Amino acid sequence: MVVVSPLTVRNYHHYLLRFLSWSKENFPVKKVEEIDSELIRKYRLYLSRFADDKGLTLQRVTQGYHIIALRGFLRFLRRKNLKVVSAEEVDIPKGESKSVQFLGAEQLERLLSSPTLSSKTGLKDKAILETLFSTGLRVSELVKLNCDQINFKTKEFGVVGKGGRPRVVFLSESASKWLGRYLKSRRDKLRPLFIRQAGKKEVDGEKLRLSARSVQRIVKKYVKKARLPVEATPHTLRHSFATDLLSAGADLRSVQELLGHKNVSTTQIYTHVTNPQLKKVHEKFHRRAKG
Repeated sequence: MVVVSPLTVRNYHHYLLRFLSWSKENFPVKKVEEIDSELIRKYRLYLSRFADDKGLTLQRVTQGYHIIALRGFLRFLRRKNLKVVSAEEVDIPKGESKSVQFLGAEQLERLLSSPTLSSKTGLKDKAILETLFSTGLRVSELVKLNCDQINFKTKEFGVVGKGGRPRVVFLSESASKWLGRYLKSRRDKLRPLFIRQAGKKEVDGEKLRLSARSVQRIVKKYVKKARLPVEATPHTLRHSFATDLLSAGADLRSVQELLGHKNVSTTQIYTHVTNPQLKKVHEKFHRRAKG
């Protein structure tokens, strides 16, 4: 059984509603069997030309998400023995290739050193930044963590990532130290690992659990404070985690496991920026490398 997050369910619901709304308004179908290749071709044309009230268009990757949701719907219909076009006949638009954004060693040090450690908030923020870089967690995985998950003796803990795939992640000495100091500073026994500061004492710890958006704002705050020349996010720290390991010589399969990627092809996006051998080849053979 495939496990999907509530966010994925919400997004798929949105994408399919857009298709049904467009079809109803432009090419009404009386039964699902009328969903054919020609109708889908017209829908893809609509997505490519779509613009909202502000004139904003859909990025190619977003258009792809719409088609992926539609393909999933078609597979569902086929499992119900309904004669609709095969999902495999519907191509997914290729998204624009994006470069991997990561922080260098000096930039990471500036970012991780930015929180003011004399305050509880600064201590919490320091623990968040160190944990993100040490584990490569997605921000959605970070905010779900509970205090009793962390094994400080072995400096590791388990998480369940995308698609319900479990994995083990590890804490560096630095992350373990700051996470421990943060927990010791707390006077509560609430379950969530990272909580917001409450004006009044809340009985339900879930109401105090930090949201993914809150963590994104925290990272943005310290990126600005450290005067980094990039728009770094929690995911940038995940990229930095992967590139740091690969640059130091870690093998691709191990990094795949640590990131929780289903396919190694996803992890391979980092190799073009982390292969030291390529730099050596360039320095040795490029005619103008030595000036």
